[in-house]
Amino acid sequence: MKVAIVGASGAVGQEFLRVLEERNFPLDELVLFGSTRSAGSKYKFRGKEIEVKLLQHNDDFKDIDIAFTSAGAGTSKEFAEDITRYGAVMIDNSSAFRMDKDVPLVVPECNAADALERPRGIIANPNCSTIQMVVALKPLHDVAGIRRVVVSTYQAVSGSGQKGISELETQVRQMFNLKEPEVNVYPHRIAFNCIPHIDVFLENDYTKEEMKMVHETVKIMRDPNVKVTATCVRVPVFYGHSESVNIETERKLSAKEARAILAQAPGVQVYDNPSEKMYPLAVDAAGEDATYVGRIREDDTIPNGLNMWIVADNIRKGAALNAVQIAEELVRRDLLGVKDRTVFIKK
Repeated sequence: MKVAIVGASGAVGQEFLRVLEERNFPLDELVLFGSTRSAGSKYKFRGKEIEVKLLQHNDDFKDIDIAFTSAGAGTSKEFAEDITRYGAVMIDNSSAFRMDKDVPLVVPECNAADALERPRGIIANPNCSTIQMVVALKPLHDVAGIRRVVVSTYQAVSGSGQKGISELETQVRQMFNLKEPEVNVYPHRIAFNCIPHIDVFLENDYTKEEMKMVHETVKIMRDPNVKVTATCVRVPVFYGHSESVNIETERKLSAKEARAILAQAPGVQVYDNPSEKMYPLAVDAAGEDATYVGRIREDDTIPNGLNMWIVADNIRKGAALNAVQIAEELVRRDLLGVKDRTVFIKK
């Protein structure tokens, strides 16, 4: 099997390299692509150095089986035809195709089967904040029928890529040296601050990030009756998105029952013992595969309400890991034309 990473030098591209190696993904050859700025760079994978090739409109994807793309929506749209022309499956981490009717939007723990129907050869990776929320909510929805979701997110700067990480680091250094922090990436200073503004504002005064969560959740759950409202906040954390989530269900779910359901749910780790100060933290989720859920408690202001706190690594489960898990599902189902091969997939 021949695999490609488009946007190999970015934060998510680098995470792809780590995840593919850690999970021993069954590839025979890895090809890296990037912009003129990153072309020629070299990265180690399985003990060998691989040079980044310039992404161009040519036949470089002719023998590629799977292409992981994470170079922005504009690049994904521009090169989608080149990538898929000869049959490669494009697993795209941008927002370019998420809401297209003929492109499945997949979180393997929730709707893996949707990846089987991909008429354009493209599978979309959801937004990072959506992924961790639906991993936790889908098992509860299947049992009790979620009707309303109110979510507030606390999103790490790595969600903006390396530039966000650098901005926070630079501003902290400047402030500790009694200098005025330079503001370039975000609309306001992010160091020691919270900014309730991620992506652009829309006509309804919600941000694009907030509306992504609304529409993507409904598409993944395949239930238009699920109503979602979101407030997305950027916080001075390097890695790990946190979410305060309130849900209203059709039938009553006790906190105890919800914990039991989530304890058995794929990809979920329940970490919930307030008396011992046990609850998920972004610093603990960083670098981990699981979606962590805690602070599970009943909302006594409505008949069938629950509150919970959901945390995950936004670059890992929120991006690279989810995409690799999609590819693993395709391999497991032998849907890539790769025959006579013994494949060991880490669960």
